[in-house]
Amino acid sequence: MPHDVALIGYGYAGKTFHAPLIQAEPGLRLAAVVSSNAAKVHADLPDMRVEADIAAVLADPSIDLVVIATPNDGHAPLAHAAIDAGKALVVDKPLALTLAEARQIAVHAGERGTLLSVFHNRRWDGDFMTIASAIEQGLIGKVAHFESHFDRFRPTVRDRWRENPGPGSGVWADLGPHLADQALCLFGLPERVMASFGTLRDGAQTDDWAHVVLEYPTLRCVLHAGMLVAGGSPRFVVHGSEGSLIKHGLDPQEGQLLNGQRPGAPDWGREANPLTRHDAEGTGHPLKLMPGDYPRFYAGITAALDGAPLHVAPEQSLAVMAVVEAAAEAARSGVAQPVPPFRL
Repeated sequence: MPHDVALIGYGYAGKTFHAPLIQAEPGLRLAAVVSSNAAKVHADLPDMRVEADIAAVLADPSIDLVVIATPNDGHAPLAHAAIDAGKALVVDKPLALTLAEARQIAVHAGERGTLLSVFHNRRWDGDFMTIASAIEQGLIGKVAHFESHFDRFRPTVRDRWRENPGPGSGVWADLGPHLADQALCLFGLPERVMASFGTLRDGAQTDDWAHVVLEYPTLRCVLHAGMLVAGGSPRFVVHGSEGSLIKHGLDPQEGQLLNGQRPGAPDWGREANPLTRHDAEGTGHPLKLMPGDYPRFYAGITAALDGAPLHVAPEQSLAVMAVVEAAAEAARSGVAQPVPPFRL
């Protein structure tokens, strides 16, 4: 029997990512959505149970898993309520507004013995998986410089919580967890974090440009996000002792989900943008990209509900929060920061 799931929130993250990916996982059944806009949910999911209050699904013994996909400032209180109700829990990134809040959630889940994971789906971008494999195989030797960009051209500031002033808003709070998680998967914790944030668009009310450098003993890792990049920039640039890797374009899975495609389609996760390995002589060699695989996250949740280890464990999410917070403090102070303590 599949595990019944309640999705909390049906904004961009809930509608675009979580609902279709949960429905694509055979071991899960999307049984209820908590939303103040039942009409919006029913436009996509006509027969779905919709509740206006989370209390109704937390009191339902048939619900095994709660997925929180609300604005960032709702993550912590909703997570604690779900844990108190004994529900397994997935939280959209970031786990909370601060490292302290995130650690409290992780400690609470540990004390209650409930499953807790965070939706770090970008681990399953096809280009990232291919670059991780190339690094592991030593195709460019010892890595000295890693650069990861989420750059877009959105010159008009939109009226949405991510771009309005307030806790959890801004481009770094939005995209920083993705960038940091990928870097930590590859290289582990840095020694120091340097950062600069900017508010560059006309009418912008929170940061819309972020440039972060993770310092390792023999490696520099650049994480960058900007909203005024017409024509795009390289998604990844990786330089090593025996060559380089260059990749343009974003993984297609988010766009496919927005366009109504679903996992299992023949071209799911496949993109035309090449990954190029440049050898020591500068000659370019195309590397075939692995297809992206966001469904692997919820397949891992199903397996974890049945006793397997989590793909994204709580301490890994705390490490991401520690790096995100160190970068914010470095940008505020103008001084490079160590990664704050985070371990359980």
